[in-house]
Amino acid sequence: IPRDHVRVIYPGVSSARFRPAPGTRSAVPTFAYIGRLKRYKGVDIVLRAFAQLGHPSAVLEIAGAGDHRPALEALAASLDLGSRVRFLGFVSESDKLALLRRSWAMVLASPKEGWGLTNVEAAACATPVVASNSPGIRESVRDGETGFLAPHGDVGALAAAMRRLAGSQDLVESMGARARAFAESFTWEKAAGETEAHLRTVAR
Repeated sequence: IPRDHVRVIYPGVSSARFRPAPGTRSAVPTFAYIGRLKRYKGVDIVLRAFAQLGHPSAVLEIAGAGDHRPALEALAASLDLGSRVRFLGFVSESDKLALLRRSWAMVLASPKEGWGLTNVEAAACATPVVASNSPGIRESVRDGETGFLAPHGDVGALAAAMRRLAGSQDLVESMGARARAFAESFTWEKAAGETEAHLRTVAR
């Protein structure tokens, strides 16, 4: 499809529901993955990067279900991560919100996504995102502003980005504030207005 035939209209996010809550950030560096546990999602890359992080008190919480969970649990055991990696299984919306709020960063190492809605939900909670510089994802994360992007599959680069955030809660908070402002720009009213305007243009 020719590029000039494509009109991108971003979805909204409920910034009223997904919002930061004072005093909920974890006292120790906490990273989160939220999504299906499928092989293509690259959760193994997240685990390997976490293992390279080199921060003894850091925690990785993995929320979601899928057929790749047994392999991921075996990988975590082989990396000797012990109780620092927690598999939460499928979580409720309220538990997801609590996880986003307490995390120092959301991590997504997928090779591609349509958009990365969870990235923007994290941003709305003033939580930075560390992710692969992949199609779709790079549109939901502003590198160096609302989080960090690393070349897909580059475990060392992903670990380095996580290490920067784990080493500075001030950086987490400052990036989180910019992430919140970024997320607030995505409203359903804006998406609806742009959709209506596009349809009227096409109809004409």
